[in-house]
Parts: sequence; C-alpha cells; structure tokens
Amino acid sequence: MDDMHQHGFRGWLAAPVPASAAQARAQQIWLGCKRFAANRSALAGLVFLLLLVIVAWLAPLIAPYNPFQQSLSARLTPPSAAHWFGTDELGRDILSRIIYGTRITLYIAVLTAGIVAPVGLIVGTIAGYFGGWIDLVLMRIVDVFLAFPSLILALAFVTALGPGIENAVIALSLAAWPPIARLARAETLTIRKSDYVAAMRMQGASHLRIIWSDVIPMCLPSVVVRVTLNMAIVILTAAGLGFLGLGAQPPSPEWGAMLSTGREFMMNAWWVAAMPGIAILLTSLAVNLAGDGLRDVLDPRHD
Repeated sequence: MDDMHQHGFRGWLAAPVPASAAQARAQQIWLGCKRFAANRSALAGLVFLLLLVIVAWLAPLIAPYNPFQQSLSARLTPPSAAHWFGTDELGRDILSRIIYGTRITLYIAVLTAGIVAPVGLIVGTIAGYFGGWIDLVLMRIVDVFLAFPSLILALAFVTALGPGIENAVIALSLAAWPPIARLARAETLTIRKSDYVAAMRMQGASHLRIIWSDVIPMCLPSVVVRVTLNMAIVILTAAGLGFLGLGAQPPSPEWGAMLSTGREFMMNAWWVAAMPGIAILLTSLAVNLAGDGLRDVLDPRHD
C-alpha cells in the first residue's frame, strides 16, 4: 500500500505542471491536437481538405490541360491515360476543370464562413445578453429566416440579386447565419448567469467589454464547430445553385455547373457527370468528418 502511495506521489511529481498561462494554453492545444489525431476519420477528412487547398493553390502547375481549351475532335472521350477523367461535350479535360473548380468551391465556402460566423455570433450574443425586446426582435427575425429551407432561401436571394459567384456567396450567407445566431444566443443565456460575469458587472465593466472579453470567447468554440459542420451544407447548396445556373456562369469550371451539363450525357458518357459529382461528395464528406473531430476536441462536455 505504501508503495502504491509512493508511486502515485512520484507520478504526480513527474507530471508536467504549466508554469504560466501561456504554457497551460499551449498544453491544452497539444492535448486537443492529440485527441483530434486519435480520431482517424476526422484526420482523414482534414488531410483531404488540406490536399484540396494545395490543389487549389497549385492548380496552374498540377492541371494537365487548360480548363477552357476546347477540342471537338476529342469530345466525350472516356477516361484514359491522356485524359484521366475523360473529356466533356466540348472536348475539355474534366480533370483540369475539377482542379480549377476546387478554387471556386473553397472560395465560396471560406468566404461564406467568414461572413456567417461573425454576423451570427454578434447577433446571438447581443440577443442573449440583453434579453427583453432586443432578444424578441432579433429572434423573430431569425425565426423568419429559419422558416424556409436553406436552398429555397438561397434560391430566392440569388434570383433577386442575379447569377454569379459573389451573389451566390451573399445568398448563401443570408441563408446560413440564423442557426449560428440561435446557437450563440443559447450559449450566451448560460454564460450571462455565471459568477464571473456578475463580478465584472460589480467592478463597473461596460456591457460592450463584458460581451467582447467574456461572452464571445466562451461562445466561439461552439460557433466554430457549427460553422465547420455547416460548410458541407454550404458546399452542397452552392453546387445546387450552380446546377440550376444561378451560381458560377459558363465557362467557369464550377462543379455544380459541370454536373448540370453532364446530366445530358449520362447514358453514353457517364464520366461527365460522375466526376464532378464524386468531387462534391468527397469534399462534403471530408468537411463533415473534420467537423465531427473538431467538435469532439472543442466540446467542453466531451468525456
């Protein structure tokens, strides 16, 4: 028994004890990275997304052909050594177009996330912190947006704004921010009742300082996870807009637009639609897997 107590005491002495807040934070980040790496599916999703970023960055060097170059003599060529993914109805190399289309997909996803995260976070924290009529008005606006499916809402906005990538991003952002605001409000309702927020008020801190320094940092992990998981929906919705001709316009190599064109040749040239469809599927799956792993790391209730 004494040996067990002595062994435990020695283990306690051997455990690294952070000497500062910065070291404690670094240790927490390291443990989070180890937990994320232990989740093989999440790690696979992250590796695939990093690969997409590299492909988008090096697209001019990786793509074997010009994505806009037409060759009617090679139209609807099946996958081969010359064209790994085949060619489309205009003889354009599908692999090259998918590689360049990665840029468009990542541009839409990242820009939409950069808009919906701060907007939803600010609206949700203000509504949850102040309550009363401010909460009532802001949440009724959120309810109006949530009453429609995201694709239908995005279609309505992009129809009013007109087709194009920038208008598609605006439409997707308008459809994607309400769930983020609802989540931030729920987190804020719990945080505002905590003892440290009450202590800040007693010290004379302003509402703006409390929201900025205490409420928003506590809400941020949940918002980041939700935005990451929502990116799969954003990618699918953006592809849907392109499929309907309301996103990126021809001859832009957007995956949804390529899928829309390829549906006309499904019977005799399946690869024209299958290749961009597989790209959309794998990217959405990778985002979901990485988001699940990120949720396990950032969720404070994770066991």
